[in-house]
Amino acid sequence: MALNLRQKQTECIIRMLNLNQPVNPSGTANEEVYKILIYDRFCQNILSPLIHVKDLRKHGVTLYFLIDKDRKPVHDVPAVYFVQPSHSNIQRIVADASRSLYDSFHLNFSSSIPRPLLEDLASGTLNSDSIHRISKVHDQYLEFVTLEDNLFSLSQESTYVQLNDPSAGDKEIEDIIERVVSGLFCVLATLSVVPIIRCPRGGPAELVASALDQKLRDHLLSKNNLFSEGGSFVSSFQRPILCVFDRNFELSAGLQHDFRYRPLVHDILGLKLNRLSVPGEKGGMKSYELDSSDPFWMANGSLEFPEVAVEIETQLNKYKKDVDEVNRRTGGTAGTEFDGTDLIGNTKHLMNAVNSLPELTDRKQVIDKHTNIATVLLGEIKERSLDSYAKKENDMMVRGSIDRNELLSVLKGKGTKTDKLRFAIMYIISSETINPSEAEAVEAALRESDIDTSAFQYVKKIKSLNVSLASANSASRNNIVDWAEKIYGQSISAVTAGVKNLLSSDRQLALTRIVEALMEGKPNPEIDSYLVFDPRAPKSSSGTSSSHLKGPFKEAIVFMIGGGNYVEYGSLQELVQRQQPVKYVIYGTTEILTGSEFVEQLALLGQKMGLGNTVATSSATN
Repeated sequence: MALNLRQKQTECIIRMLNLNQPVNPSGTANEEVYKILIYDRFCQNILSPLIHVKDLRKHGVTLYFLIDKDRKPVHDVPAVYFVQPSHSNIQRIVADASRSLYDSFHLNFSSSIPRPLLEDLASGTLNSDSIHRISKVHDQYLEFVTLEDNLFSLSQESTYVQLNDPSAGDKEIEDIIERVVSGLFCVLATLSVVPIIRCPRGGPAELVASALDQKLRDHLLSKNNLFSEGGSFVSSFQRPILCVFDRNFELSAGLQHDFRYRPLVHDILGLKLNRLSVPGEKGGMKSYELDSSDPFWMANGSLEFPEVAVEIETQLNKYKKDVDEVNRRTGGTAGTEFDGTDLIGNTKHLMNAVNSLPELTDRKQVIDKHTNIATVLLGEIKERSLDSYAKKENDMMVRGSIDRNELLSVLKGKGTKTDKLRFAIMYIISSETINPSEAEAVEAALRESDIDTSAFQYVKKIKSLNVSLASANSASRNNIVDWAEKIYGQSISAVTAGVKNLLSSDRQLALTRIVEALMEGKPNPEIDSYLVFDPRAPKSSSGTSSSHLKGPFKEAIVFMIGGGNYVEYGSLQELVQRQQPVKYVIYGTTEILTGSEFVEQLALLGQKMGLGNTVATSSATN
């Protein structure tokens, strides 16, 4: 059974909607109970890609509200609460119970509720004499958003800035790491697997991996253990590998312009929670859902944009042909004499036609939707020369350099301010050596276009640290490393490794190449230094690799700290499609970011370090 996160999380939510009663095979409860659903914003985002309104009705949910809205009492009806365990939510639940808003309260927290909050809930309901209304309290371990069968986000914003902020104290860093670990723990609990954890040494990846290892160890000792595969089955049950990385491992993937359909739709049109709005043909905005219920999106998301346009055309022609075929069969032929046999034949054709109508209508809707999206994309591509950005960035990455005139002509040509800034940063990342006068010319070109350069200067600073680190002798090296660790809150070697990886000669991302090597488990100089954690093994053996940790692994969970994107997701899915026998990879991240959103985080770090020009910061977002 392949790990299917979407399916597992949906099953947990359906069980919760049915008051945590067992659900029968048809996916509904044995006993129909009408109920009210109350959620907070975060849990609304968890629900929205998985459960539609009609699904809520199927599970007896007749009304649903946000917890912070004013609500009127509804008697004789149970209420299902699905909220984060926060102080304000607990206060609101106590207030609702004391006002007897509902008959009974089934409380579901998205992650484990801390003891002090549980005590607040108990004392608050006792004092208001409403504790009898609280039927059940459940920790659901669902604090993550699943967007596709094998894509999830913890929806933890600005993690990259928080982890790389030069002024962040140890306590703040620990809190962020703990939040990430708690989210990952929820994912593993939902899949009910204890993976073998691998990560590069140093930086946030090692901090998260070792803290998650400890959390899993502590949990495995508790009596009511969430991980159903018992200790005795370990040898026969192939465990997945969890590979943890940090955004600095490969900065370029967060910035580059990509010309494939799924990354383009996300980056240019702002796909959020599988939804987007684009201008419709007849004016006004049209809202679309792009998820597993859309066959065209699932089949063509990884194609380059021109191939998608051809595929839309093909599907449209096929649809027209099928419509003509139905018309031909049901129209009868003119001028023939009528006899009974023809009637039977014709009735059969009519029945077939009637049956094929819903399918044809659905197909037409999908074709119209993607025609509209592709038209809007095409407008943006032409206006901003996005194809040229994607091609030139890719060439820069492969060659490790770019002709100076070409570089400056891009910065003076088409594209938004953010497009140009991203291109300039890609130039810095991909150059094996930085020519100071060239970098100065790039910076001047950015200023000329009124673009805030703090993001550019921040990446240049990291890069120059790496170069000086490589050439420095060992005596002065330690000073640079100490300084770098103070500034970046992580070992500079993690950043240096990222720069080398950026120069990979083929299209495959460094991330994908490393994940492939980790899944194969063969000796490989690129991953020999990676740490190994096995939460099921005795503590002393962790951090070293022993034979059962080597693989090969059929299933992997790849997690990117500090923001992921559809470029990496697509690259990992392509890896899976190439593999024989079949492999399975889930990709997750602290948050899914577009190129411009990531640039904003880099700019913020630049400003915190006092870099950049005095142009208003808002200009970078235009």
